Amino acid sequence: MMRIGLGCDLHRLVEGRPFILAGVRLPSAKGEMGHSDGDVLAHAVIDALLGAAALGDIGEFFPPDDPEWKDADSMKLLRQSWAKVKAAGWRLVNLDCCVICEVPKVLPHREVIRASLAAALEADPQKVFVKAKTGEGLGPIGEGLAVEAEAVCLLEKTNQTYE
Repeated sequence: MMRIGLGCDLHRLVEGRPFILAGVRLPSAKGEMGHSDGDVLAHAVIDALLGAAALGDIGEFFPPDDPEWKDADSMKLLRQSWAKVKAAGWRLVNLDCCVICEVPKVLPHREVIRASLAAALEADPQKVFVKAKTGEGLGPIGEGLAVEAEAVCLLEKTNQTYE
């Protein structure tokens, strides 16, 4: 059996916060505002994985009003989520992601971001891809006020389930 999962996340950009994608800090005057570290890409991937496995969503496992997750490392949350997906008997076939922002430019950092995601998912980097788009100057993203990430994954059920 195979399942597709879709995840998306949007964060306001503010001064005084780091801009983080998949645990990688990119040079930027503004960063993601969030209860955790605000890593919009990690959050989208978490939702894609949990959704494909029908296990829930990021808000159920890491509620934004829970002080335990204040300033949490989102890559740690991703690794915890992936462990739950694996324990339910799933393996990653592939992950495709898109980051939408005006600045910073993602392309110069793409391979490091891909490697970071692949490492967290214990996957071959060839199974993970990241691309970037801009808002073409339109709306909050185009005005540099927000960043969005979308992720889609394909999971395949294995014969093993680990508890």
